[in-house]
Amino acid sequence: MEITQAIKIQDAKLGQIGGMISEIDLTELRSNSPELKEIRDAIYRNKLIVIRNQKFTTSQYVDFTRILGTPQIYFQNNYHHPDYPEVFVSSNVNKEGEKIGVAGTGHYWHTDCQFEKKPLSFTSITPIIIPPTLRETLYIDMCEVYKKLPEDLKTIVDNAVMIHGGNNRYKVTPNDIDKSIQQLIDEMNEMVPFVKHPAVIEHPVTGDKILYMSRGFTMKIEGLSYEENEKIMGKLFDFIEKEEHIHNHSWEMGDLIIWDNRYLLHKSSKLPVGEKSKSYRIGIYDDQPFYVGLEK
Repeated sequence: MEITQAIKIQDAKLGQIGGMISEIDLTELRSNSPELKEIRDAIYRNKLIVIRNQKFTTSQYVDFTRILGTPQIYFQNNYHHPDYPEVFVSSNVNKEGEKIGVAGTGHYWHTDCQFEKKPLSFTSITPIIIPPTLRETLYIDMCEVYKKLPEDLKTIVDNAVMIHGGNNRYKVTPNDIDKSIQQLIDEMNEMVPFVKHPAVIEHPVTGDKILYMSRGFTMKIEGLSYEENEKIMGKLFDFIEKEEHIHNHSWEMGDLIIWDNRYLLHKSSKLPVGEKSKSYRIGIYDDQPFYVGLEK
């Protein structure tokens, strides 16, 4: 079986993000298939890849992620597929009397599991139901953003430490009824305490320097006052989220998209009222530390 050479997505403004792999059936791959290394290398090289025209069952999707790396089981059960805990379900489509997955996920700039001590290496997603109008995910390449940072901001982030947390993005569940807001905050702080990561990380495979922060999960720069943080973080986020830095991926049925969370922020588009959407996501840990200096 042969993989085509990864190619750039046609969007000159966004530089070297996005490759495509075609003429491959992922269900035929095995743990010793040489194509797996080519897929991993394509992810590192392109930061994001799209594998077109896939027809796999949920079980086969899980099997593929097991041979590409180690699939994540997300720490909150309400996101899980009922039969495959590795599958994170984002859906506003439910069976009668049964809620599966969570609706309205990821409508803010973030990188997955940035609030954990060992963040998630890769994210993979495949659509199950695509809405008829808006069907896209947005990305920002934080390696390119770091290169373009104004010198005053680059001076601040170099050698700085960022503090991250995810409790302000917690999705309330039926089990939370009758709990106070403070109880929920305390439980989330215990479940996922704030973590520290370098503001600029070094990719363990490519050696690239990457600005590692997001409006969704980054709380502050360690050592700065509240007022200093408000001013500097605002400037950083405004620069990061400039329109010229944003890449749109429009979904097609049969797509499997995989990206490197070290490089890319992402954000899902808000769904028009009344439209149905469902996707399956599996996080994948590769065999590398998330960044140079962090234990595997």
